[in-house]
Amino acid sequence: MVRAKAIQRALSGYDLKNLSIGTLGSHSALNIFKGAKEEGFRTVCVCKKGDRILYERFPLADEIIQVESFTEILDDDVQEKLRERNTVLVPHGSFTAYLSVEQMVNSLNVPTFGNCELLSWEASREKQNEWLLRAGLKLPKVFEKPEDIDRLVIAKLPGARGGKGYFLADSQKSFHRKAREMVSRGLIDERDASQIHLQEYVLGVNAYPHYFSSIMNSEVEFFGVDKRYETTVDAIGRIPASEQLEIGLSSTYTVIGNIPITLRESILPEMIRMGDNVMKTSREIAPPGIVGPFCLETAITDNMEIYTFEISARIVAGTNVGIGTSPYPYLKYGENMYMGRRIALEIREAVRQGRTKEILT
Repeated sequence: MVRAKAIQRALSGYDLKNLSIGTLGSHSALNIFKGAKEEGFRTVCVCKKGDRILYERFPLADEIIQVESFTEILDDDVQEKLRERNTVLVPHGSFTAYLSVEQMVNSLNVPTFGNCELLSWEASREKQNEWLLRAGLKLPKVFEKPEDIDRLVIAKLPGARGGKGYFLADSQKSFHRKAREMVSRGLIDERDASQIHLQEYVLGVNAYPHYFSSIMNSEVEFFGVDKRYETTVDAIGRIPASEQLEIGLSSTYTVIGNIPITLRESILPEMIRMGDNVMKTSREIAPPGIVGPFCLETAITDNMEIYTFEISARIVAGTNVGIGTSPYPYLKYGENMYMGRRIALEIREAVRQGRTKEILT
């Protein structure tokens, strides 16, 4: 409620005809900035010094606010600069990686595209499971503690970490051995080890469908699919099995990039229904539900069953593969539509219709 009042005060002072779109210089910022520029908005990048070269080499940000740490976006002077520029923030994975949900909700008083209340559902594995189950999706089995492991599981850390420190285990013994190994390699720390989420490893092809929930059009749009390119799991196949056994190498799942996928057309109807059901349930748990982009993380088995193991209630880095090229937006909109531009289009249409309060929190 405090944040809602602060945001409404900020919006009351905004020149809605001269909005800027801003975000942290990371993750999918180039995607967001390019889309904003193509829809006629100014752009603002809150950027760390070491990353500035990227946003100068690809000059899509009209202004760069340099910081030492992304947490400085919570500082009063940085927020005041953003509000002075009529900035609408577009959150992405680095927001949830570097800021807590409490900080986003209680301390970030700049109008933000999307429904910030859903970030708490994304941040909690238990809430995610409740959300997805209520939406009627198939989920892998969850194990409460290592002693319960009776099949192959994937051990995951909380929050948006790009797969860093994830590992496989098939017993209590292998779990503790690999957890110690991850700590010794510096991929996780002792505190992480106590917060690990254990989920059945579904043998199938991983596919990450992207959606856009449009408040202006009252529709969930299917926007594309990607798969993740992960180290060391995608590199281990280059090492002969005999040598893998000799060195005792354990695979890890740190994401280093994304690869586009075009799914079999027969799979698409169920993917679309899944997105619709997730959106409908989001309206029940946090009205008005999802605003803008979201992504389901799925595995598709050999008998075409689709298991969903996570949800991201904001833009994901996998949408970067679709900048200017994704087949599904092309089928609906024609050339040159992608997630960053779709976000900007929704904001522009909300301004035109006088409905900005419906898409900003």
